[in-house]
Amino acid sequence: MTTLLTGARPYTLNAAGIPLSAILALPEGGAPPRSTILAIHGRGMRAAYWNSFIPLATSLGHAVLAVDRPGYGDSANLLPEGQRLAEQAETLHAALKEHAAGYDIGAGVFLLGHSDGGKVALHTAAASGGVPLLGLDASGVGYRYNPEALHFPSTLGGGATKLNWGPLPLYPRGTFQASRALLSPTPPRESAETLRWPGQYEDLADRVRIPVRLTFAEHEAWWDLAPATLTAMTARLTASPRVTLEHLPAAGHNISLGHAAPAYHLRVLTFLEDCLAAGA
Repeated sequence: MTTLLTGARPYTLNAAGIPLSAILALPEGGAPPRSTILAIHGRGMRAAYWNSFIPLATSLGHAVLAVDRPGYGDSANLLPEGQRLAEQAETLHAALKEHAAGYDIGAGVFLLGHSDGGKVALHTAAASGGVPLLGLDASGVGYRYNPEALHFPSTLGGGATKLNWGPLPLYPRGTFQASRALLSPTPPRESAETLRWPGQYEDLADRVRIPVRLTFAEHEAWWDLAPATLTAMTARLTASPRVTLEHLPAAGHNISLGHAAPAYHLRVLTFLEDCLAAGA
């Protein structure tokens, strides 16, 4: 794992016997958290993908629990094949229940997911669990794939460079060298599910009962961004009390590593404020 930020520490969750490595960051000054944000990384990465998000969230009174998904980090040896996305959601629910037994989670848990982590966040929102969920914010996860992306490389290198990054000037100097520390092999069971996602989404969408915000980067290349496709995606979230779809200018797929990260993170936390107000 990369060097941790001030105020963040390594943390291990016991998810029904599965150890999940994570980063835990609590609000500044020891104040009780207003909420807990479960930050879920994408394919082939680690929890530190969220390093640039953590200081802003904690400064506004939220705890952040950035987790290495099942099959990554400390659970990789126990789960060498990884878990299916729905299984990962069950594991995360168990982890949240364990975390809530020892820590104040505030008003509840807000799900934040990127790419395949956004898929897991949607599965988590659709499944039942013992911890209250406030809302879900996902970036880089759509409904139907861009036909040009159908070769599906499993890593952030090789032929996936354009898909994962977009134009290189969208990122600060040194990003690509620094991001090597975030990389991790993608578990086989996760890779095997890629082509199944459109059908999975159709099955789970009407079981998501919390507010949802979906963000697509201007230079998002993985997904079909045709208005009709995105309208079909949001229309399936029939049980969600609020669905918002946004496009972020001057950003590539890995939004939280680029120059647009601060703008995106502020919008995430604004949406969380809306969810807290609605809950209150």
